[in-house]
Amino acid sequence: MGSFDKIWEQIHREQDWGRYPSEEVVRFVARNYYRKDRAAIRMLDAGCGTGAISWYMAREGFDVYAFDGSQTAIRKAEQRIQDEGLRAKFTVGDALNMDYASDSFDGVIDSAMIYANNVANVKTILKECHRVLIKQGKLFSTGLFKVGMTGYGTGEKLEENTFRELTEGSLAHRGTVHFFDEQQINDFWTEAGFKNLKIDSMKRTDRGGTQKICYYMVEAEK
Repeated sequence: MGSFDKIWEQIHREQDWGRYPSEEVVRFVARNYYRKDRAAIRMLDAGCGTGAISWYMAREGFDVYAFDGSQTAIRKAEQRIQDEGLRAKFTVGDALNMDYASDSFDGVIDSAMIYANNVANVKTILKECHRVLIKQGKLFSTGLFKVGMTGYGTGEKLEENTFRELTEGSLAHRGTVHFFDEQQINDFWTEAGFKNLKIDSMKRTDRGGTQKICYYMVEAEK
């Protein structure tokens, strides 16, 4: 059994989703890779959805690879890249067993993909990210939602800090959600082999202040 939740296939069929990358992703890419030979920098957009980050990195001249479990999302991503005359290599795949050779990528970006798993899958996905990175390559994860934000504790409890089908907040009816704290991030990322962790966080409200959204952003090195 893979890590991809079929609810995301339904979501991608029924609505457009995430056409533009987040500011923190753009900042990570700019700080770490803009001054290098971009055509020689291989970047992986892990759990790419409809390809917002892939589109951005392709526009910036990087050698882009991406995968997602949703066939619909991949079709949308490929069409957008084709329509704009860009290049990126998309595949339908699962994060538990990435279809790439070891030591393949300078950077891996996880934008709100890892969180949508139970603890066992999170740990396996982190090890896969570590495997496919080159030595001193970097993993950037954002959307590591915090314990206590709106929706935490609702829905079906699967294990500690992991719930399914939240009934409240921005993640309601989005399948499985694992919520993180900083100590757990340090433990999980270190266990997977990562070093030099840089942990930042974001906190804001939405829907006129009725929802609290809080998440971590982590940069780590192989």
